[in-house]
Amino acid sequence: MKRLTDQELTDLLNDIESDHAERKESFKGDVPKKARQAICAFANDLVGHERPGVLFIGVKDNGEPCGLDVTDELLRQLADMKSDGNILPLPVLTVEKRELKGSSVAVVTVMPSDMPPVKYDGRIWVRCGPRRSLANAQEERVLSEKRRYKNIPFDINPVPSAQLTDISKGIFENEFLLQAFADDVLEANGRSYEERLASCRMIASVDDSTPTVLGLLAVGKSPQDFLPGAYIQFLRIDGEDLADPVIDEDEIRGGIVEMIRRTEEKLKAHNRTAVDITSQATHQLATPYPQAALQQILYNAVLHRVYEGTNTPIRVYWFNDRIEINSPDGPYGNVTVDNFGRPGVTDYRNPNIADVLKTFGFIQAFGRGIATARKAMESNGNPPPEFETSQTAVVCVLRGKL
Repeated sequence: MKRLTDQELTDLLNDIESDHAERKESFKGDVPKKARQAICAFANDLVGHERPGVLFIGVKDNGEPCGLDVTDELLRQLADMKSDGNILPLPVLTVEKRELKGSSVAVVTVMPSDMPPVKYDGRIWVRCGPRRSLANAQEERVLSEKRRYKNIPFDINPVPSAQLTDISKGIFENEFLLQAFADDVLEANGRSYEERLASCRMIASVDDSTPTVLGLLAVGKSPQDFLPGAYIQFLRIDGEDLADPVIDEDEIRGGIVEMIRRTEEKLKAHNRTAVDITSQATHQLATPYPQAALQQILYNAVLHRVYEGTNTPIRVYWFNDRIEINSPDGPYGNVTVDNFGRPGVTDYRNPNIADVLKTFGFIQAFGRGIATARKAMESNGNPPPEFETSQTAVVCVLRGKL
């Protein structure tokens, strides 16, 4: 991502009519909401400039700095807009403190998205000249069509052998859409079924109704017919070794939402709560593993696994002394074997699947799953999670209480 020079930023400050810039004097009141709308609009790049948009914090409408104190806390709040899950798919942006026109200014630089349309709070925002607005049906279609000319991630590649009838219209309209878009947007929506699917990246485009990988995994009738490894294998083993007796096993198939829900039910059923009525005056409830840790590691496995070119499932093996959750393929992008699990180091092999998991409420904010699991394990009295990473798999080991 190219870093804009001081002169380029100053030129944007001075060009009051530019559709590449927006200016705010502070980050208070309704500005956080409007800032996210601006990021969404810049990411959509409706006009197709293929240039970054810039949000200035600490600048008046006339382009002159107002002397705002640009603190580390302000920069952190601005950076949180990228990963708090309100803008989907996740935007590509940087946050900096820059010296412009003799004063400190916070600069948020937003790159055009490879996966439009981008939504904020269930609404698609675009920029037309110096103003932003909600996208109409034609603008939404333009954004969807732009995707065909991008180097898109695997999770929104079309699956040539699939047909529109492999998508469950009931799940899409009665479950996904109600979660993905605001009520007022749905009520005013005159878009066709195909236009809605294309907007949500479930099919290739309005003119090409071939389901994408995302469409099959999120709202498909039988995703494993096309992605045979996209299931979860569950084993409850009465012992500490794979050779010991298996007392419960299941191959959990279906869409990713159904798989997660059914796997969570399995984990809850085996995570029996014990009641201690002898050691203290009041009875104490204790579970072998904190449910929050099990959930976060499971969600991470579904989100970050590779779905391309493999028949390997996610493996959830519950032994008497530990649980192992094995996710196919190794770390991705900025995440390596050496920095895996380090706070602030994140990347997404399947950014559109991340969108679906956030839409259905499995993820509240991005990049915090491992930290949440670690905290939950500590609070429950368990050892910290252990991660075994390689180029072919990421295995998380959760051990029972000592």
